[in-house]
Amino acid sequence: MNLSGYQSLMCVIAFSALTLGGCHSSTDKTAKQVTAPKGMDISLFAKEAFTQEPKIVDCETAEGTKTSCYQFTTDGAPAGRTPGPFCPRTTTDGADVGGAWFSKDGTGDLVDITGEFILKLGEYYGDEKWMVYDAKTNKVRYTATKKACLGAAKPDVEEEYMQNCIECELSYLDDDFSRTFLIPTTPIPTTKKGRVRTAGIALDGTELSGTAPIDAILGAYTIAAFDDCGGHINVHQGYHYHSSVGCTDKLNSDDGHAPLVGYASDGYGIYALKDTEGKEAEPLDECRGQTDDVRGYHYHAASPSENMFIGCFHGETVRPEGSDGPPEGGPPPFGAHGDKPPVK
Repeated sequence: MNLSGYQSLMCVIAFSALTLGGCHSSTDKTAKQVTAPKGMDISLFAKEAFTQEPKIVDCETAEGTKTSCYQFTTDGAPAGRTPGPFCPRTTTDGADVGGAWFSKDGTGDLVDITGEFILKLGEYYGDEKWMVYDAKTNKVRYTATKKACLGAAKPDVEEEYMQNCIECELSYLDDDFSRTFLIPTTPIPTTKKGRVRTAGIALDGTELSGTAPIDAILGAYTIAAFDDCGGHINVHQGYHYHSSVGCTDKLNSDDGHAPLVGYASDGYGIYALKDTEGKEAEPLDECRGQTDDVRGYHYHAASPSENMFIGCFHGETVRPEGSDGPPEGGPPPFGAHGDKPPVK
């Protein structure tokens, strides 16, 4: 079914539901108002988010439920902007030259990767072995080639690329690189709270990734630098986000609610941490979700340095056909850099 036909059908269903609702008491209507899952509004995605028009296809969730899904295809680049910068080049560079990284406290805002930050990594992490720069030239060691990117952006970092600030370029992706995401058109609530490998898809068409393997990254004395939007690049996922800092936010209501960041892999909306007055949403469940009359069930992204968007899935997600691996759109085995034990 094409999207226009599907949307017309939804309008008929919605009208019928309203008409039938008039035959019931106001008490019945009130009881049913917030229980219906809210589907995705694909008109909110950026104009160039996808390489082909999204379509609706038959799919099956990891729990065996047969349903329909939106199929999104991307080229691994965020719509409307060029990623970066990531790593500073010298120990005197300011925040305008470098990107950002998780706070060591694991909460709050990202920290700027300035030249001074690189210079004081040993002090910051309490480990004098850190030396991500050349003491003679004050130049920052970073992965300046595709070979270096491939050697560093993996669980078992090659020895020659330890003590590096890691950055990769979109030009390192294969010429035919693409990502496909399958997300239920209507969320299906689940009682099984599975691991979040791929949180979802942002409104600019890029992946909202699962947790980054911080121990493995820091264990190799590397910094997998983000740009100021909280994302970075590898050859498996393309550009993808690890933090929500506002670059993809879009206000889609006039009630002061937090703006929409994107959609989770189960089809529920992911909204920013704070509303338009700067207040954090509460209370939230274990998945970082809540329900209201306008949006139904939805999530609120964690703070930028928490290394996650949501805590778990409230709904069922879809895996690629014939795969026992992560849901469609998820990272390769062991994650983007790998979830293996940290490198010592």
